[in-house]
Amino acid sequence: MQADTATVGRTMTLETDPERMTAAVQAARTQGRRVGFVPTMGALHAGHASLVEAAAAACDDVVVSIFVNPTQFGPQEDFARYPRPFEADLALLERLGVRWAFLPSVEGIYPDGTAAPLDVAGPALPFEGAIRPGHFAGVATVVKRLFEIVPADAAFFGAKDWQQTLVVKRMVERCAMPIEIVVCPTVREADGLAYSSRNAYLTPDERARAVALHEGLAAAAACWETGADVAVAEAALHDALEARGIACDYAAIVGPDSLMPLVDAEGPAIALVAGRLGATRLIDNRLLPARRAGRR
Repeated sequence: MQADTATVGRTMTLETDPERMTAAVQAARTQGRRVGFVPTMGALHAGHASLVEAAAAACDDVVVSIFVNPTQFGPQEDFARYPRPFEADLALLERLGVRWAFLPSVEGIYPDGTAAPLDVAGPALPFEGAIRPGHFAGVATVVKRLFEIVPADAAFFGAKDWQQTLVVKRMVERCAMPIEIVVCPTVREADGLAYSSRNAYLTPDERARAVALHEGLAAAAACWETGADVAVAEAALHDALEARGIACDYAAIVGPDSLMPLVDAEGPAIALVAGRLGATRLIDNRLLPARRAGRR
């Protein structure tokens, strides 16, 4: 794609040049306009649309970036086959009233070559961080770069990628970046499966079985609410996946901010789950409110 600026339809501007993108956002903010930013890798779905709608409700102008970041994919992961339906994505963003769609090149994001990854720790280490070494370093690095190019007032992320939101918040705090991080609720399909760009990889049989992640989280929440031990609730989550033939990478109930084992078994907590259907990995989570002491 050429490094230029183009107007798409009546209202949305397609920008590929980082310097022009920065200047446009700075000009809007100088005029007193609040700018919201939704970073994505494209293959947009209803979950992304909900983030754009939340940004539009809270801000005067919205920027949505589409950039499939090579540094957050491992050597055995799906970078090459990650879906890139750019025309459909742009049509959706136009319908949603986005002010700017930012589609940079790899060279635009990493002008001096792939940047040295940021050092990540804390909530970046367990679960996805352990299974996908280097993933969150890549995420933190590209999000920092995007925040530098798009100096918005607030950035909007989905709660489905809960661990990622914690990593981004930690990066923003450590780098003293003046941007608010807004985490929006997970959007689900009719049967409860969380929207994900990777759902497109599922065969019809796998798609039918994938609802087990949502079912397992509901079972874990039911155990939690009745005062069961954490181990019992985790087993209910794990067993729901196994019952549908899904290989469970993890099924855990941990602290929602630290992702460490619960210090207080009464919570609050978060249930995290990841499972593999064929070559596709899906993740999901559910927040669990604090429960009354003495119910266990």
